[in-house]
Amino acid sequence: MTGNMEDLIDYRIKRAFETLNEAEKMMENEFWNASVNRIYYACYYSVSGLLLKKGVDTSTHKGIRQMFGLHFVQTGTVSREY
Repeated sequence: MTGNMEDLIDYRIKRAFETLNEAEKMMENEFWNASVNRIYYACYYSVSGLLLKKGVDTSTHKGIRQMFGLHFVQTGTVSREY
């Protein structure tokens, strides 16, 4: 893995935490739809970082979902329940 790839992974994980913080602020102010949007993107950023760590790069939301299922759920790393 190159330094650039590691930087991208770090950025996406950092962005996931920042976005989760945004969701918390939205919930505090009862902006429920905006909060759900921020939670979705926090998941999106974190999963994209996890996939990059495994060497899997995808550019679509659908691809992220499919590759997460393939590399984490089907392998038993993450329970289907979650």
